[in-house]
Amino acid sequence: MTKLIIQIPCFNEEETLGITLNELPKELPGVDCVEWLIINDGSIDNTIEVARAHGVHHVVDLEHNQGLAKAFMAGIEACLKAGADIIVNTDADNQYCADDIPKLITPILAGQAEVVVGARPIQKIKHFSPAKKFLQKLGSWVVRIASGTNISDAPSGFRAFSRNAALRMNVFNEYTYTLETIIQAGQHGMVITSVPIRTNDYLRPSRLVKSIASYIQRSILTILRIFMAYRPLKFFTFLGSIPSVFGLLLWLRWLILYFQDPTRARAPSLIISAVLILIGFQLYMFGLLADLLTVNRKLLEDIQLRQRRADLESHN
Repeated sequence: MTKLIIQIPCFNEEETLGITLNELPKELPGVDCVEWLIINDGSIDNTIEVARAHGVHHVVDLEHNQGLAKAFMAGIEACLKAGADIIVNTDADNQYCADDIPKLITPILAGQAEVVVGARPIQKIKHFSPAKKFLQKLGSWVVRIASGTNISDAPSGFRAFSRNAALRMNVFNEYTYTLETIIQAGQHGMVITSVPIRTNDYLRPSRLVKSIASYIQRSILTILRIFMAYRPLKFFTFLGSIPSVFGLLLWLRWLILYFQDPTRARAPSLIISAVLILIGFQLYMFGLLADLLTVNRKLLEDIQLRQRRADLESHN
């Protein structure tokens, strides 16, 4: 029997959650059982009451607000314990069209993919500012470079996971899960694809984007952390090349001037050149050390995967 669980992270969503739940399917072709799960991320309104009134099967109740990333992972853990073979994640603001859920799960049911991401028509979404559209594209480009995948809308929260993909998932970023989970899937060699999906009318402002300035700041920090965590050698090599190149150019300038006029030492230029080259070398070393640490992280992830499977088998 194939069980699909649709999970929805919620934080004070009483106004929009009912609309979202009314749109969700109760049965789907190729699936024997469809269940709904909400993660109540410390809501202080009637989110749980609305969910239960609409027949939600599972409620994960977090005592206080922990943020989207942790709420997402709490939902994944609960879905696995509930025996989900496929997990679909969507938002409580009804941003995504629930009628496209069959498109999301079809590649998983057919055995063609383990992770499927819904690609929104970003340029046609009217309430997205030009800055946000640009950052959506930038984030997707960074994820493609870091993960070796070809996902056109990496920040999309409308996505489906096979049970195996969900078991291997970890999220360390406290801001959002969207970029990191794609990179992990790519690094674990899982097949990941995207399908075009539709969006619904704008119901409320985004909880993640409180202002364009903060969104830009958090997006840049997220992108930098992703590269440092998953592509450390490439990141520090690029970073170290900047002072190294300037140091070498300054040294070549000093060398040329020295041969033109050996009587002038020009010691400050030589000292600055040496310092820049040394900084570049240290950054290269950081990259090598961080790259070696990724081997340890992969071993720990394998141990965690085995432990999760053992825990779920004993739970069931």
